[in-house]
Amino acid sequence: MPELPEVQTIVDVLSPYLKNKKIIFVRVFSPDVIARPDLYEFDSSITNQVFSSVTRRGKFIIFSFNSGKRLTLHLRMTGALTLNRPTDTIEPHTHVTFLLDNGEELRYNDWRRFGRFWLIDSSEEDTFSGVDSLGYEPFDESLNADYLIKAFGKSSRAIKTCLMDQKIIAGIGNIYSDEILFSSRILPERPSSSLTTDEWETLSKKIPVVMSFFVEKNRVSINDFRLSNGREYRNSRFFNVYGRNGCPCNKCGLPLDSCSISGRTSVFCRNCQK
Repeated sequence: MPELPEVQTIVDVLSPYLKNKKIIFVRVFSPDVIARPDLYEFDSSITNQVFSSVTRRGKFIIFSFNSGKRLTLHLRMTGALTLNRPTDTIEPHTHVTFLLDNGEELRYNDWRRFGRFWLIDSSEEDTFSGVDSLGYEPFDESLNADYLIKAFGKSSRAIKTCLMDQKIIAGIGNIYSDEILFSSRILPERPSSSLTTDEWETLSKKIPVVMSFFVEKNRVSINDFRLSNGREYRNSRFFNVYGRNGCPCNKCGLPLDSCSISGRTSVFCRNCQK
């Protein structure tokens, strides 16, 4: 699933490109990806909308229009956005296309079809997509040790599971929880209640540092974004642990280990992480 750094990459690429572009026609091939409103109202309401900005909240992408309407998208497991010419072959699993007034198309592709769109009117709060229930962003100054202790200090859940709780911290998933915990020298399987005050302090400082690092490393140009069909934006060569089970630890050289936590594979170093 795309996490905060990947979603931020998409936003950074699309925001300047889509600004002031008008949607002149929309085609929905799979109505189930439109969570709100119904298909007819979605079609009529979004046609002729002019993009004013593209932003991110947690793992959500929010397209804002000059009218005040917002289109919220969650990519879920396999969703991707691409920029195409109308003459380009429509790839399998393309579910929505937006024809823009410059002759290009913004397309939504999702082979597992878990992603969803919500169209929110200018007079409405977005109480539909889940955006309103998200916790602090990793870069928010309020996300400090005291906040984490209050949220998780008495929890018996694994610290990795807690870091992925979107109601407390928005945007961290399986990949970057592993990277944050490696950088903090904390084993992912430890109960949150076992962390010391010093470890909470370290964790609160490492969260924004690690996430900022990968946001920067994942930056791509719009041309590279086009060439990769909106998918190759994860700079995996910088991962210390994620996806590297059995490989040498970048710090101590011993083989990395793995285990399953809340149904997710977690990779770590038993020598460097305590």
